[in-house]
Amino acid sequence: MGVTRPLKFSALNPNDALLQQHQLHHCSNASCSCNGKSRNGKHVLCKSSSTNSSHKRKISLSVVCGFMLFGLGFISLITGHLASDLEWYSQQLVKRSFYSKLEGSHRRPIDIWKSGYSKFYYGCSGRGGHFPSAIPEQSSNGYLLIATSGGLNQQRTGITDAVVVARILNATLVVPELDHHSYWKDDSDFVDIFDVDWFISSLAKDVPIVRRVPDKFMRSMEKPPYTMRVPRKSEPEYYMEQVLPILLRRSVVQLTKFDYRLSNDLDDELQKLRCRVNFHAIRFIKPIEELGQSLVMKMRKMARRYIAVHLRFEPDMLAFSGCYFGGGDKERFELGEIRKRWATLPDLRPEGERRRGKCPLTPYEVGLMLRALGFSNVTYLYVASGEIYGGESTLQPLRELFPNFYTKEMLANEHLKPYLPFSSRLAALDYIVCDESDVFVTNNNGNMAKILAGRRRYMGHKRTIRPNAKKLSSLFMARDHMDWDTFSKKVKSAQRGFMGEPDEMRPGRGEIHEYPYPCICEKEAEDDDNDNGDAGNSSVISDGSGPQKMGVSAIV
Repeated sequence: MGVTRPLKFSALNPNDALLQQHQLHHCSNASCSCNGKSRNGKHVLCKSSSTNSSHKRKISLSVVCGFMLFGLGFISLITGHLASDLEWYSQQLVKRSFYSKLEGSHRRPIDIWKSGYSKFYYGCSGRGGHFPSAIPEQSSNGYLLIATSGGLNQQRTGITDAVVVARILNATLVVPELDHHSYWKDDSDFVDIFDVDWFISSLAKDVPIVRRVPDKFMRSMEKPPYTMRVPRKSEPEYYMEQVLPILLRRSVVQLTKFDYRLSNDLDDELQKLRCRVNFHAIRFIKPIEELGQSLVMKMRKMARRYIAVHLRFEPDMLAFSGCYFGGGDKERFELGEIRKRWATLPDLRPEGERRRGKCPLTPYEVGLMLRALGFSNVTYLYVASGEIYGGESTLQPLRELFPNFYTKEMLANEHLKPYLPFSSRLAALDYIVCDESDVFVTNNNGNMAKILAGRRRYMGHKRTIRPNAKKLSSLFMARDHMDWDTFSKKVKSAQRGFMGEPDEMRPGRGEIHEYPYPCICEKEAEDDDNDNGDAGNSSVISDGSGPQKMGVSAIV
């Protein structure tokens, strides 16, 4: 706008123009326009000294060609101008968020500790005025039993969707059962991890929930509860057409292996119900919450802010990925044996999986990424993880990059002993410390990573870093062939779009648990154009077009 652009004209190829001139000259001097006969009947050629009519024809053809060239040039000028401004015109037709309206927001340096735009967004999952209140238990279509599947956070998705499915079916939900037979082998029940009274009361206006099917009702049943498994990502219509008729006929239906069994695409009111369940109704019991918060306080006493890293470098994760991490034949055998428990997994090429960004980063690679982004070696790190494959030798390179390295085992000491036999309760402690961190770093696209990333977006877009493994893998392989400054610059470039900024959350992208866009509202801006948070007081990521303030020393 307001910038003079050079005019562009379209012309014939110079060779084509010369050919046309040659043809016109030949026609004007030879027999092209003359087909007369001599008196003896023989054909004769026109002489070069042509008549006035042939001269006029020559002039008219030249004029026509000139007008044609002018017309082509004018059309090319108009279309070229429109094409060059097509992107600008299209952007004017699209309603943009305040974040995208901020001039040059995609080029500004990114504060590695906090999004400068998080203050413009907030969670909004309240019930709409036209969303009817829950029907009473006595008037519902029956009782819905849910058996969840997987570890703590996978089961959390099942619990969340169970409430929504009960709402769709106008059913009474029985407090879901947790999985006791998964890889984690945790026999904890719902009441051992989650505040069941709060779960029931906070959702009373949405869905009737009971602890168990009433004994009187069970004794009157002629048959045991009907058990079925629904396909993954089932639409509401499937539940209405396939599950509801059975529920009406049998009064009690149990859905097994219930994880990700509901479509990601629902109307906004049902999506907001998902958010009310996941971010408000599911709450840890008081002992877990208190111990988790005590770990947070210990981290805060040592440092004003800290990073939480979910390494997810356990043997089962590595085996499932099909990747190779440099452990030789020993690693191939050990992970291959674990991999056998998934009979349907395809054979994968480790090199291809790494190039596609499907392999989790090693602890050392996570540390390199963080140092390259600008986190200094005095940064405090909380590492959330189960059993690390390779043990202390695998963790040592990360410890050397970040000496202020802590885990729940180091912080809780003897207070952790009652939790050690229960993997889900241990995972709940990690969940709390990661959720309260200033920066959360995921190392895969697993359930805890998705759930926490979604929650942190909902709670004000707290900084969440997801490695761009596809681009980073090539950088790690070429690390020895570039100096630290070059490596750091390339890592920062690769990580743009993976830092948890608000504009990364586009409608329809990913799982609703990770991208809860229907539940996040945008505040009206009030003269905030010059307010970029505390970016000026902390390390930032720059693409090279602006000043940088870094706290990282060269790594040899």
